[in-house]
Amino acid sequence: MSEAIGPYRTAWCGEVLADQVDNEVKVAGWVHRRRDHGGLIFIDLRDRSGIVQLVFNPDSSGEAFALGHELRPEDVLSVGGGVVRRAEDTVNPELPTGEFEVQVTSAKRLAKAETPPFQIEGFSGEVGEDTRLRYRYLDLRREQMQKALELRHRVVAAMREYLGGEGFLDIETPVLTRSTPEGARDFLVPSRQQPGSFYALPQSPQLFKQLLMISGYERYFQIARCFRDEATRADRQAEFTQLDIEMSFVGVDDVIAVNERLLAHVFERAGGPEIAGKMERMGYDEAMGRFGTDRPDLRFGLELVDLGDALRETEFKVFRSVLDGGGAIRGLNAGRREMPRSELDGLISRAQELGAKGLVWAFREGDGWRSPTAKFLSEAELADLNQRLGAEEGDLLLLVADKVPVANAVLGQLRLDLAERFDLIDENENRLVWIVDWPLMEWNEGEKRWDALHHPFTAPAGDFDPSDPGAARAQAYDVVWNGQELGGGSIRIHDAEMQEAVFGALGIDAETARDRFGFLLEALRYGAPPHGGIAYGVDRIVQRLFGAETIRDVIAFPKTASGFDLLTGAPAPVDELQMRELGIGIHKSKLAGH
Repeated sequence: MSEAIGPYRTAWCGEVLADQVDNEVKVAGWVHRRRDHGGLIFIDLRDRSGIVQLVFNPDSSGEAFALGHELRPEDVLSVGGGVVRRAEDTVNPELPTGEFEVQVTSAKRLAKAETPPFQIEGFSGEVGEDTRLRYRYLDLRREQMQKALELRHRVVAAMREYLGGEGFLDIETPVLTRSTPEGARDFLVPSRQQPGSFYALPQSPQLFKQLLMISGYERYFQIARCFRDEATRADRQAEFTQLDIEMSFVGVDDVIAVNERLLAHVFERAGGPEIAGKMERMGYDEAMGRFGTDRPDLRFGLELVDLGDALRETEFKVFRSVLDGGGAIRGLNAGRREMPRSELDGLISRAQELGAKGLVWAFREGDGWRSPTAKFLSEAELADLNQRLGAEEGDLLLLVADKVPVANAVLGQLRLDLAERFDLIDENENRLVWIVDWPLMEWNEGEKRWDALHHPFTAPAGDFDPSDPGAARAQAYDVVWNGQELGGGSIRIHDAEMQEAVFGALGIDAETARDRFGFLLEALRYGAPPHGGIAYGVDRIVQRLFGAETIRDVIAFPKTASGFDLLTGAPAPVDELQMRELGIGIHKSKLAGH
């Protein structure tokens, strides 16, 4: 840390080391622990750098000794004194400063502290998250939280260091902008000066970074705050931090190469896995086929197998009707397992919870199966299924027959559940992979329309036929680390006519496109270079590096899973006067529903 100066300290607590012995120092911080040993009082003083032991001695501390009796945990203190070595039998090997102590000669309590609602020292996770978030300023004093935020600082500093060295410019984009559909609900901000109109908080700086490329800046980045009014989860918050990157005159390979060097640099600085050479790449179709997800965890097997060909002529009506309806039968081999019927029923319930109509379980026994479904399948079919699944005696086999997306999603999640349940994941292994060659669009059965898999500004790979959008591939790429998506991006459409054609295939008519995206379409007609980029979830990167359970543990002031700020009480009602100034009101039905 930098040199400690000011009226309260001349040294940081964690830096009272051998070079300070026999020196007079002043240190300041919070009382971490107090121990009264009769004639002597010992205080562990804590600041951001660490902990140092203070000794209050009636013979040498003068008036400060009386204060030592009054101090309580979390009181704020500034003390002066001489640094000495501890007696050999009192050394604390668990602290960097454990061989030294400060013999106090002067002390001033700068602030008293009430008894905290939970213990800062020795906190072991027994305190509920709601309490931690309600008193977040106390929770942030804990060593674990301080380490998390220090790591976050190092990650962001490394990002800036690398990108600055590669010629990228850090450029801010607006936080108050207009609402444009990007896949999630916008947070809306009413305008007082234009009653009835609203700003939107950005879901990402997507359109602005494209405009910067059209403006000729060629290499842009930003540590951007983004906002999405959607349900939160372990790795998602309504407001989050994104490393946003865009480049001109590039293709997919160029963007990936720059980002592999970026990740290698960040991990080197922040203690992540070593990236030597090019990272693994996997096509989207392969990822979905083998793992049922576009963010596969490659640290273990249990890969999915397509069983449709083996059952194409089956007389089992459940399987046959799914295949005749265009669905799929997919399975996985969970290995040799012993599970009682109650646990197998639990797997069926889990599959149904995930969206499947049901789940077929079977254990290989001899050449056949032990399963309620075995009687509906021929010996030849069972033999073929065993062969395709690589089944050996006693292996547990799980099958889902459903629409392709459902079968993939359900077995993909069951694969993860089983790996965790049977301890199949080597936590010391790290697997990073680029998922490439995405479809441009996917069919939304519920809405009866095509949706962009990334966003509507992603460039097709090759020709694009608006009459057959499902056949188009995208110049898109995601980077996945141990089953968690860290970031994703694409080459963008840089031709106005192509952009309008893609909008049309997505059901965005010309009038709507002009209304919502007219400024982009206009800009594309003034000489737009080929360009592309990527965005990373900074919170997710830090969470993964730190080994935290959720991104809430690496964000200074996060929201709860319901989007509530327990510290400040946000969101909260506002004064009626403010509402009148904005020309808005709350419908009674919304208040009743709340």
